[in-house]
Formats: sequence, C-alpha cells, structure tokens
Amino acid sequence: MPAIAGLLDWLLREDPRYRLVTQIFLRLLALIYLIAFLSTALEITGLVGERGILPAGLMQAASLQRLGDWAWLRHPSLFWLNSSNWALLGASYAGCLLAIGLFFNWRPRLMLVLLFALYLSFFQVGQVFFSFQWEFLLLESGFIAIFLVNGPNRLLVFLLHWLLFRLRFLSGAAKLFGGDPSWSGLSALNHYFETQPLPHMGAWYAHQLPEWLLRAGTGATLFIELVVPFFIFLPRPFRLFAAGVTIGIQLLIMATSNHNFVNLLTIALCLFLLDDRAVRTLLPWRTAAPVRNAPAMPRGSLVQPLIALVLVSTSVATTYEMVRSDLRFARNAPVNWVRGWGLGNVYHIFPTMQTERQELVIEGSHDGKTWLAYDFRYKPDYPGDAPRLIMPIHPRLDWMLWFVPPQRERDRHWFGALLYRLHHNEPDVTALLRHNPFADKAPRYLRVLAYRYRFSTPAQRERSGQVWQAQYLGVFPQVKPRRP
Repeated sequence: MPAIAGLLDWLLREDPRYRLVTQIFLRLLALIYLIAFLSTALEITGLVGERGILPAGLMQAASLQRLGDWAWLRHPSLFWLNSSNWALLGASYAGCLLAIGLFFNWRPRLMLVLLFALYLSFFQVGQVFFSFQWEFLLLESGFIAIFLVNGPNRLLVFLLHWLLFRLRFLSGAAKLFGGDPSWSGLSALNHYFETQPLPHMGAWYAHQLPEWLLRAGTGATLFIELVVPFFIFLPRPFRLFAAGVTIGIQLLIMATSNHNFVNLLTIALCLFLLDDRAVRTLLPWRTAAPVRNAPAMPRGSLVQPLIALVLVSTSVATTYEMVRSDLRFARNAPVNWVRGWGLGNVYHIFPTMQTERQELVIEGSHDGKTWLAYDFRYKPDYPGDAPRLIMPIHPRLDWMLWFVPPQRERDRHWFGALLYRLHHNEPDVTALLRHNPFADKAPRYLRVLAYRYRFSTPAQRERSGQVWQAQYLGVFPQVKPRRP
C-alpha cells in the first residue's frame, strides 16, 4: 500500500515541463470547439431537427422503447429535455460562446465541463452524421482537459500521450492488417487524392506527382503511423522527433484535403510531445507561465486515477474488439457504455482505400420528362466544379454522401430519408443545398444518377478548363424515398 500511495503521489504531482504547453493546448482546444460548434450550427436542424433527415426525437423515442429508463444513461444527452429545432440551434451557438469564453480563460473548468456536455449531447442525437472518429477524439481530449485546468500532472500527460498513440498507431495497424492491397502494395496515394470525400485543389496537384513519389509517400505514411508512435514513450529527443514528423504529416494532409478539424486537434495533442523549453525555442515571445485558475487536485484524490483506469481499460478492450472483429463482444461489452460517453474509442482512419470515385446526382421532375438536378454546397456536382478549400468547417451532409455508393444498410436508410425530405420539399433540408430547383413546388418524381469521376490530366484541364472528367454509369439502383 505505501508503494501504491507513493506511485499515486508521483503521478498526481504537477509536471512543470508542461505549464506553457497546457496553456497553448487549452487555447487551441477552444478554437477547435468553436469550429465544431459552428459547423454544427450550420446544418443541425436539417440533419436531425424536427423535420430533418433523421429527427433526434424519433431516435430518442426508439431508444426509450428499446432500453427504457436506461436510455438516459446509455445515450447521455441534454436533448432528452428538449430536442426541438430551437434547442438544437441554441445549443450550437451556446457552444460557440462557451468556446470563446474558454479561449479568453474565463472560468476555464466550467467552460470545459459545459463544452463536453454539449458536444456529447450532439454526438448522441447526431446519429450517423456524428459518427466520425474525430468526434470521439474531441470528446476524449475535451474530457481530459477538464482536469488540466489544475495544472499538468504526469498522469494527465500520460493520458494525452496514450490518446495520441492510439490515434496514430491504430490507424496504421488498421491499414496494414485490414487486407487492403492498395496499402500493402503501396499504391494507396495513387487513389487517395482523387477519391477522398471532399478534396480541394491541392489534391489535384498532388495527384499529378510521379508514381514513385506517391508510392514512397504511402510507405512513409505507414512508417509514421506504425513506428513513430512508439517514440511517444521514449526519452525527449525521440518525442521531439515524433512531434515534428507527426505535425509535418498533418500539415501535408491539410495541404491536400478538407479533413475538418481533426488535423488541428492532432497537432494540438502533439504539443505534449514537446515541452515548455521546446515551445519557448519555437515561440520565443511566449515566456509567461499560465496563471492557476483553480486549486490543485489533492494528491491523495482517487478521482483522476480511477478515470485513467477506466479510459485505459476501455481503450484496450475496444482495441481487442477491433483486432478480433468480434461483433458479439462489441454488442455486449460493458466498455460500450463508456464509449457512449465518447471515451475509449479505437481509431482506424482510412483503413481501406477506394480506387474509384462515384458521384451521385439527385434529380427531380414534375412530369417525368424534364429533370432538374439538386446542387450541393461542397461536393462536386459537375465536372467544372473546382474542389474548394472549406477546412476546418465540417459539412456533414456532403461528407456523408461519399459513403452512399457502396450501399451499406445504414447509408441506404439515411439517404432514403434524405430523398423523402426532398420529395416533400422540407425547408430545413433544402436549406442544406446550394440550389433547390423546386423551391416553388415539390417534385413529383425523383431519381438518382451515378457518375464515375476522375481528375483531369493537366492536358485535359488545359483544353477544357475542367478539373474533373465524368463518365455516366446509369441510374443508381435500389434507392427510394423512405420516411424517417
């Protein structure tokens, strides 16, 4: 027992190497929360509002019917109190205000608690539109940050290192062991820039690089994700190397991809691979240590060690689940109750690579003869649409459309609900579009056409002025409007 008490005392003792790092991390986290809530405010009523694609109220009613009162704990959300449009939109803008408060260091612990509670609430009612891995990453980072307000102790720094390790290493492991020949054959980057969900023009330029360089980049990606993460737990020179390499690859991704705020959050986590001495070298004007805004956590407290035990054990169990692909374990494991709070997730970003890009065009008609297309805000609808830089905003509807062509059941469900809302000209849903050709009267008929899209070569682009080359594939099969 004295040995355990001594270990806990050492783990909970403040680590003075990370005072300035913590200050900068909390400011970056505030900006990332602001981006996340602003992105939510732009789409939330159309996605899960009262007459959105997948209304939150219907989801909650189904959860209550299935789980009874346990639903409140299994799907923790403030929107159990009210999930109307004004509540969803009001909570989005409240999150923006809280993030601004955190940025200016106003009652930071309260701001962090409320930010976590609000974003967890959206995560729960957002359904497929909030099912991405960066939601878990933001929630777990934000949860750990609640305790950082007291100052960075060794236990909290370890939890942030463990989170970054899981993000990076498991993403590489999923690529290597997932059986995708484009990763094992080092051809993934031959397709990635063209087939990713929402490229910007940097992707077109990257796609023109020579094949040997793209293959070398694929190999480097696997090395950075599979080997470099272990440097996180090694002495300072190795950690500095890991930070530099990881931040560098995130900047390259941002130069070629619209991946919302996930790259910024990864860079923020990399700060804890540095220390105050390194930060002062890079930012010599940042010399002041952060001001304490809350009393330090008593070293004898078991709150943080118990939380650390839950986070680590849950993440180990979910990693085991991912490796074994044991669906029965996934359904029954108690750790999934922890995951319901956005904690302990596994990460496997782009474990498989699409080798072909399909774009879907939704058209409507009053008479079945003259068809007009719905235009989306961010995805390419026409060959002449130049990919736009929209990062760090996260347009969830346009992003989700990328998943529809493989025709997984969950995507058929929400896509059918989208068609149903368009067929009835629901204003909250049509507001998500760039152009609704049926603003005056809902269409009588809908159809979905599929096209294969490829980047134009430099010569083709010079001749036509178009970034894309489109090939018509036909009417998209097995799609019909479904009532949510």
